[in-house]
Amino acid sequence: MWRVLIVEDDLSTREFFARSVSACRELHLLSAVATVEEACRWLNEKANAVDVLLTDLGLPDGSGLDVIRLARRLNPACEPLVISMFGDEDNVLASIEAGALGYIHKDSAPSDVAQTILDMRNGASPISPMIARRLLSRFQGVISTLVQRPGGDKARVGEAANAKKTSEVVLTPSEQDVLGLIARGFSYAEVARLRNSSVHTVQTHIKKLYGKLSVNSKNAAVFEATRMGLL
Repeated sequence: MWRVLIVEDDLSTREFFARSVSACRELHLLSAVATVEEACRWLNEKANAVDVLLTDLGLPDGSGLDVIRLARRLNPACEPLVISMFGDEDNVLASIEAGALGYIHKDSAPSDVAQTILDMRNGASPISPMIARRLLSRFQGVISTLVQRPGGDKARVGEAANAKKTSEVVLTPSEQDVLGLIARGFSYAEVARLRNSSVHTVQTHIKKLYGKLSVNSKNAAVFEATRMGLL
């Protein structure tokens, strides 16, 4: 069962999400809190481990971004899903860059929030085409900046930088295998089944991959590995 933590200050919204999660046999609601302080205190308890974080961004005592960063730092395999408002695209972008894999609009939450979470855990990223385009534009801008740095042959500089960084990253055969399967869109459960291992073992490989690639999400891991020639 995937363990879920909900962070939402609006009582009715929090209860709605909690009911949906609790009604799903594949999900286990760990807690539903209203503030950054409560969420961080809960996450910092050594006995608590979260697989899915469902968090609002505008909380009474701070930003849900801080909760996302803490959850990912404590458990890189945790998959955050943001609760947002319409017209909040800039904050959604910031949350995705912080490690969130998608978002649910508070104003039009799906009738089955649990299914959205299950879809995300199975490899989907619930984001709109507009957000996806803006993310691609940012990535393309970063790539252009790297390639077009002044001084020397652009392609040679880019190749040298990639070669240097790639030489510093050494993946084990298992990590390489898991990375390849994740890049093909398989979920953790599917990767575990294909490799005849446990989901916990797959998550351990993912955690090590994140550390080696200096990323905090599956999408970023695939992007960075591709850029470095590891895929």
